[in-house]
Amino acid sequence: MKKVTDDQCIFCKLANGQLPTNSIYEDEDFNVIMDIEPASKGHCIILPKTHAANLYELPDDYCGKIFSVAKKCGKVLKDTLHCDGLNVLQNNGEIAGQTVFHLHVHLLPRYEDDSVNIKFQHGTVKESVEETAEIIRKGF
Repeated sequence: MKKVTDDQCIFCKLANGQLPTNSIYEDEDFNVIMDIEPASKGHCIILPKTHAANLYELPDDYCGKIFSVAKKCGKVLKDTLHCDGLNVLQNNGEIAGQTVFHLHVHLLPRYEDDSVNIKFQHGTVKESVEETAEIIRKGF
């Protein structure tokens, strides 16, 4: 697939080596770099080398590849840092926490007493069986 970049996008520049990074992994489609404002020890981000503002714009063939990269790098983080867990996080849209509009996936090593807080509470919205059926009917 032809790589498409945005000359104004800082993450395109980082992913494609136009700006210096602390890269931990790179292949023809992705560059994984250490986050410059880490939320936990070892926090890194997976950057596609092609520009997509969000998940909805990401080419289909990148979707599977990005999780393969997450698995590979996540295992290295676990083996190297001996973290207790790992969050794989991707935000779409400002309301969801996206601040840079180039799709990226965070790999957040987690430690027993860390201060990272990305928990949500299950069961805060009550949908009726009819509402759930309507969502399924309209969308799928």
